[in-house]
Amino acid sequence: MPQHAALIFDADGTLVDSETPGLEVIRQLAAAEGLALASEQAHRQFRGLRMAEVSGWIAARLDRPAEDFARHFIPRVRQAQAEQFGREGLREIPGARALLQSLRMPFCVATNGPREKVTQTLALCGLDGLLGERVYCAYEVGSFKPEPGLFLHAARALGVDPADCAVVEDSLPGALAGLAAGMTVYTLLPPEEAPATLRPQLRFIDSLPHLQQLLEPAGP
Repeated sequence: MPQHAALIFDADGTLVDSETPGLEVIRQLAAAEGLALASEQAHRQFRGLRMAEVSGWIAARLDRPAEDFARHFIPRVRQAQAEQFGREGLREIPGARALLQSLRMPFCVATNGPREKVTQTLALCGLDGLLGERVYCAYEVGSFKPEPGLFLHAARALGVDPADCAVVEDSLPGALAGLAAGMTVYTLLPPEEAPATLRPQLRFIDSLPHLQQLLEPAGP
């Protein structure tokens, strides 16, 4: 197992169990606009995408102008998600706290989500104190996964060469961004959901405790 100098984590679906409830909010609001989607379809279609892409996909199927639709749809999604998370609460992905506490290398979060969302979700799970200021958002960096720019920015902020970084992701756009940045990619994505041509380049993990075991140094 190669040694890494730093770890870069996604937030939604990787450290925080916010992916499923967040996508359900989108599915419900899409239905209110006239587009019915099954939960599984919405999860598969929208997981890991920036909100503008989600909104554009829905607008195209409703035959609505994308920009006009986004102006009212995206703020409604953000507000409804914040209310849902605050009302129902959120849990960490099992093993997240233990993994972060065990690390003896620099680590951070790099997310496609906006600052206000990741601040809320990490705080609700009690993980914010473990990350401090080491949270980087695509909206502020100006590069969204699957582009590599967000991860490259995070590596620079940590003072680590990208080739010495590993990313931990749960979505295909995130995995593609990590590969494009020249980083090792650990993914919670089921192997069958990754293109066959990419599978040899990815390190599949079934849980965060599994990753923690992989990262622990071998005994004498």
